[in-house]
Amino acid sequence: MSVEDYKKEVGMMNLEKLIEVREIISKKKFPISDKELLKRYEQIYTGAISDVLREFTLLNQALPIRIKALREYKTIAGFAFTVKSSSSTKISGEMEFRTQMLDEMHEDAFVIYDTSGDEESTSWGGVMTATAKGKGVKAACVDGGIRDTHQILDAQFPVFYKYRSSNGSLGRCLITDYQVPIQIDKCFIKPGDIILGDVDGVLAVPRDIAYEVLLRAEEIRENEKKIFGWVKEGQSAKEISDKGGYF
Repeated sequence: MSVEDYKKEVGMMNLEKLIEVREIISKKKFPISDKELLKRYEQIYTGAISDVLREFTLLNQALPIRIKALREYKTIAGFAFTVKSSSSTKISGEMEFRTQMLDEMHEDAFVIYDTSGDEESTSWGGVMTATAKGKGVKAACVDGGIRDTHQILDAQFPVFYKYRSSNGSLGRCLITDYQVPIQIDKCFIKPGDIILGDVDGVLAVPRDIAYEVLLRAEEIRENEKKIFGWVKEGQSAKEISDKGGYF
């Protein structure tokens, strides 16, 4: 009896498709350079990208509203570099693993840090900021705490965060994984996805559709220029709506 026949006979679950969706990390190449892709995304605000994702039937790509911008940033775009941690009293090995993680952070990364709901400590501070900025990382988004806020502000490094505290993470929260798929509330993120952040928040664009989403968002941006022009001319809402405009 073959393995497949045995699985059918004993009724074993087939999880291959679920594993593919949840764990396989896309390496899709774009028809333009990575740098150009990010530069063009940074010309568009997150609201427009969110509207396009809705057209793609993706309604859960925005990170939770509890995450806020440290400053009123214009759009920042980068490739997801994911980090996962959880509450733990363990200390041994943490600094070595953290160092390994920092060494693997790459240029144009947008760090997405899932603390598994930790509200006792901070996961990002001044030294992390200096290290990331030196490596060409674009920004960091922490669903948890930050500290050394004055150092982050002085570095002019974009950070999105949940809260501030003086508590460090050692002995309180342990990094368990990095560059793995993560889920923050309803938003599912894989390494290499496009992450956008601005004054309105942070959202994720799945890598496999990132170029198509960009093209559609650029189209919407041009349409909105026309609509703003009609508004400036004093046209009525009905006149604008009749021409395909929206509000």
